[in-house]
Amino acid sequence: MKRSRIITEQSQNFSFTRRAFVLGGFQAGIGGLLAARMAWLSVAQNERYTTLSESNRVQLTLVPPRRGWIIDRAGKPIAINRTTFRVDIIPDQLKNADSVLGQLQQLLALTAEDLERIRDDLSKARGYQPVPVVENIDYERFAAVSVRQPTLPGVAPASGYGRHYPSGAAVAHLVGYVGPASAAQYEKTRDPLLITPGFKIGKEGLERTMENWLRGKPGAKRSEVTAHGKVVRELTTRPEMVGNAVQLTIDAGLQRYTASRLGDESASAVMIDTRTGGILAMASMPAFDPNSFSDGISHAEWDQLSNDDHLPLTNKVMQGLYPPGSTVKPMVALALLEAGVDPNQQVGCSGRYRLGNSYFHCWRRGGHGSVDMHRAIAASCDTYFYTMARLIGIDRIAAMARQLGLGEEYDLPMPSQRYGTVPDTEWKARRYKGARWTTADTLNATIGQGYMLANPLQLAVMSARIASGTALAPRLIVNKRYPPQGAALDVSPEHLEFVRQAMSGVVNGPFGTGGSGRLNLGDTMMGGKTGTAQVRRITMAMRAAGGEFGGYSVPWKYRDHGLFVGFAPVIDPRYAVAVVIEHGMHGAAGAPIARDMITLYV
Repeated sequence: MKRSRIITEQSQNFSFTRRAFVLGGFQAGIGGLLAARMAWLSVAQNERYTTLSESNRVQLTLVPPRRGWIIDRAGKPIAINRTTFRVDIIPDQLKNADSVLGQLQQLLALTAEDLERIRDDLSKARGYQPVPVVENIDYERFAAVSVRQPTLPGVAPASGYGRHYPSGAAVAHLVGYVGPASAAQYEKTRDPLLITPGFKIGKEGLERTMENWLRGKPGAKRSEVTAHGKVVRELTTRPEMVGNAVQLTIDAGLQRYTASRLGDESASAVMIDTRTGGILAMASMPAFDPNSFSDGISHAEWDQLSNDDHLPLTNKVMQGLYPPGSTVKPMVALALLEAGVDPNQQVGCSGRYRLGNSYFHCWRRGGHGSVDMHRAIAASCDTYFYTMARLIGIDRIAAMARQLGLGEEYDLPMPSQRYGTVPDTEWKARRYKGARWTTADTLNATIGQGYMLANPLQLAVMSARIASGTALAPRLIVNKRYPPQGAALDVSPEHLEFVRQAMSGVVNGPFGTGGSGRLNLGDTMMGGKTGTAQVRRITMAMRAAGGEFGGYSVPWKYRDHGLFVGFAPVIDPRYAVAVVIEHGMHGAAGAPIARDMITLYV
């Protein structure tokens, strides 16, 4: 028989109290966890959630920085910033897009292509992100939009700063231009500044290579926005930091004059200070207007520039390679003198030089008669150099060419250089898989033809080193930390002086080929050397049929190049110059340009 369990009031109260205690403890534990979590969120995570809340309430907009100026040696502007006007659309404020775009099309003369681009940008933009409509407009159109802004909801006329090049095409290949960053550039860095309306980066020239120095740091504008991105009010603005200025060794006035002096020719010219190595002018013509490129050019304009046979998109000073022609004869003369050749030794020139069963012709069909080294340089006698160069060989000539700067790539802040060719026996064997150097190769190289190639900057450096007697290097940036210029050349000072006097005879002597470069500056004289370089083989029979240099009846692209190198004054030289006129027929064509550049500066 089981005994029934008797539940007393006391035991019932105890059971209730125990359950209440457990439940209360559980509730207290939950409350404690909630309190701890709240404390964690409100104290330890306070900064994080405050930032998140602020980012939902406040929109940060970058303010593009102004680029640093590019100035010349005297502080005159080459690339500056000026006030520009633009029109943007704020998508979250836009009402009746078709009506607004229709009015903007009339006010701003937008094309169908412009409208298509704007609609595409609007479909991808966030509510607060401005969509550019047009940039760099004139004040009249900017004002026309501004006065109608109350009837154009979402349209935001704005002013800012844009790049401007006062000298236009004269500095195009020197400084380059700016433009919007490409999609690839943005994807590489994910820098939001690159997609900020109105911001542009360097695309060519110094604008490109000095980008990090010129760019500056962006400012920021804080705006209070709703959850949908609608702007409520403007808060604070942090100003941008303007980029650093770059001072060049260029003389802006000389640069403009040189470009205008080259005119419509496909040509280039360089002038160097022989004491500092500073480049005073480097012009390549024809050229494009960097102001137009910065604003964006049409496909038609790009095609026109790309298809122009005068190559306006190419910086001929550094990227143009030419047979240097007779401009290398002073260099060859130095090699001859250093090898022990007597400068008074006479060579008879009948107008041609026999090598085996072949003849190498002098440019003067009737010959120069009996010539020594001085007259051979002044009159540019090919036969003299054929004869003497054959005695010492190409390797000594090539060594002198390299010492004077040919075949060298210079440390300059420019996007690219082509450094040409100084051929010798080793070069030919390497280039043509063991091919043997021939005497014919030497004869061609000694008059600056055959495998030999140089750019105009190298020719100017060659002239500057002969003039100064030092291994100077060209410079483009004014920098007080530059070391003193190069050491003395490994060439006898007497030999250098002999060549300088012979180059003076080219311009000032009775037999000189560069008389058109004679200075009209009293006792101040210029020394120089003309050069005519073939772009294709022209026989003497062809020349006889068409004149001394092939005749102007020859198509332009087949005519000889005209080159000139020089320095002034002859006594204590200060400036060296090189001029190359593509298909200019003869070297004397460049002498007047060199004369005028030096006359302007002396």
